[in-house]
Amino acid sequence: MTDQEKAVVEVKVKNALDQIRPYLQQDGGDVEYVDMTAEGVVMVHLQGHCGSCPHAMQTLKQGIEQAIKKVIPEVKSVEKI
Repeated sequence: MTDQEKAVVEVKVKNALDQIRPYLQQDGGDVEYVDMTAEGVVMVHLQGHCGSCPHAMQTLKQGIEQAIKKVIPEVKSVEKI
């Protein structure tokens, strides 16, 4: 993925996170975009209750990752840092 392609995908990822964010905030959590690798792995930081919740990995993989991959096929996975 070129730098220009990465920039376009990053904008899409940030927009997708903005769509997901209200659901996380309802439970006292949030998600912050950190970076994306050239291979399409999105790195995020879970905040608030999401950072310490025992269900955080489920939220990350079955919620955030699935929602992003559904609309942005260039994204291969979403990982927390």
